[in-house]
Amino acid sequence: MALLETRKLTHIYSPNTPFEHVAIRDIDFSAEKGEFLGIIGRTGSGKSTFIQHLNGLLTPTSGTVLFSGEDIHATKERTRAIRFKVGLVFQYPEYQLFEETVFRDIAFGPKNMGLSEAEIGERVREAAGFVGLPEAVLDKSPFELSGGQKRRVAIAGVIAMLPEVLILDEPTAGLDPRGRDEIIANIRQYQRSTGATVIMVTHSMEDVARIVDRLYVFDRGSIAMSGTPAQVFSHSEELKSMGLTVPKVTMVAARLRALGLNIPPDIYTTEQLKQVLCAMKGGGQSA
Repeated sequence: MALLETRKLTHIYSPNTPFEHVAIRDIDFSAEKGEFLGIIGRTGSGKSTFIQHLNGLLTPTSGTVLFSGEDIHATKERTRAIRFKVGLVFQYPEYQLFEETVFRDIAFGPKNMGLSEAEIGERVREAAGFVGLPEAVLDKSPFELSGGQKRRVAIAGVIAMLPEVLILDEPTAGLDPRGRDEIIANIRQYQRSTGATVIMVTHSMEDVARIVDRLYVFDRGSIAMSGTPAQVFSHSEELKSMGLTVPKVTMVAARLRALGLNIPPDIYTTEQLKQVLCAMKGGGQSA
């Protein structure tokens, strides 16, 4: 049984009005325990609307969302409980910081769970560690921190609730390359250490190519394709027709192949290409 699943999920904004808009239609989706999933699609394809259904922030027009096989909207109590089990980090979450100190911002979720002060403190420090925040910043105002540190505080605030599923909407948006790599490494460490399921919405083909187990491609409110990164990125022409691309390293590999090098077609990460080129050098092949 999937940990988190949607069946024929549909959401219509402003139904039965001149402004009616079908944001997502008939979405069948599943996430297993411990998986790292990626969701890609151009702006307006329905990604953000979809993920807001996964912890009950939006109610389906039709279809169901299941957690451990049970409808998350079965009762109000069930829906509230799900929001602690399925944590959602919005895009640019640093704009949602509001407490006087970093500690209190990270503690906001655990406090709403009714935990003891001792457990709240333990969770805050553990979450700060996962995202690479030194304990020295916990007593500072979040508004004194850099943009990258604010992002970490916001992510830590969700991690502190120890959700079984962590959903992140463009977690590296607006960060420099070093900041992006560090945030991805932090998320990966959290997933490996806790066994949580992670679902990441991103426009970065490079990120999903190197870290996710499976990938869902959204187009015009529906899932256009899904599979491993290798399976999805093998459909480069279809992706281009949806306004998407393949990782840049895949384009480099294709160019090298066109120049006569024996480069396999399923290259999607820099590490893969490096290994192929090193093997060629060892074997004496040249362009």
